[in-house]
Amino acid sequence: MAKEAVKKPAETVKKPAAKPFAPLFEAGNIQWMIIGVVVIVLGLLLMAGGKSTDPNVFNPSEIYSIRRVTIAPILVVGGLVIEIFAIMKKPKAKKA
Repeated sequence: MAKEAVKKPAETVKKPAAKPFAPLFEAGNIQWMIIGVVVIVLGLLLMAGGKSTDPNVFNPSEIYSIRRVTIAPILVVGGLVIEIFAIMKKPKAKKA
């Protein structure tokens, strides 16, 4: 006769204590991220436009203005640099 398997009570496994939730970014980082997004959106808004009322007329001063060709791209790239800074910025050490 086969021996019946003896059922043992499940052993309780102690789980490590859960660490409290720690946010990935601090308030300072989030503020820099918001500033970066605002600068990027401002650059994109400055780049927009230039539509002519008559499709048969090309006005290069509207399309190739200093605002659209120089200032707006600088703002967009500057906003991306601010975003990189905001992500890479180390949090301040907390004094215990």
